[in-house]
Amino acid sequence: MEIFPTPTSRSVLHVVQIRRSSSSSVFHMHVVIMGCGRVGSSLARALEDRNHTVSVIDTNPDSFRRLGPAFNGTKVTGFGFDQAVLSTAGIERAAAFAAVSSGDNSNIIAARVARETFGVDQVVARIYDPGRAEVYQRLGITTVATVKWTADQVLRKLLPAGAEPSFRDPSGTIRIDDVIVPEQWIAKRSVIFQEQSRSRIAWIDRLGEGMLPTRETVLQEGDVLHLVMREEESDHVFNVLKHGPEEE
Repeated sequence: MEIFPTPTSRSVLHVVQIRRSSSSSVFHMHVVIMGCGRVGSSLARALEDRNHTVSVIDTNPDSFRRLGPAFNGTKVTGFGFDQAVLSTAGIERAAAFAAVSSGDNSNIIAARVARETFGVDQVVARIYDPGRAEVYQRLGITTVATVKWTADQVLRKLLPAGAEPSFRDPSGTIRIDDVIVPEQWIAKRSVIFQEQSRSRIAWIDRLGEGMLPTRETVLQEGDVLHLVMREEESDHVFNVLKHGPEEE
């Protein structure tokens, strides 16, 4: 369904509607997406595959072709920062809003309207300028800095373990590193490593499957550890990894 909204001045009452399927414990919500390029269209299809309802906004109606014939959501032609357009897309009942157009300014304005005018809690904006992304991140708008993210992913693949984390929180306090269990820790209990390294194993990838470690978990060859640590402790963590367990 494609809609061309008309301006309205009516006041808006924000109501978030999240449905729980009677046959499962999965929540279903309404999501509004601004931008129907490759990212927006892929996101819309992925959300529909997970049984969420979706409205997609774009200024160019031809862009909706990317959604394909199987898309059952709403297509709204207009600017995603226009309140009338957002209302037509169902922003009043939306639990989340994603601004993923090709323009930083449009994405930020739309994200702020969704958050500040309509009270949507889950708001994400795609930003190309890394500096601006950090500013808006501190203002409470989750941002995805496309250029920085791509560069970081390549950097992590180039550098040795510990040189660059797979995740660092916006404050720079907490980091997550993905490391393969070194030989000196094979056949050792995970709890011993955590105690000596002062880190936490969030989960372990073993033989292609994720598992949560217990006090009895023994580390095996080929295990990938997803380590959560304080930034200030990272040198200590990797020293413990390198030198193996202390003699008890």
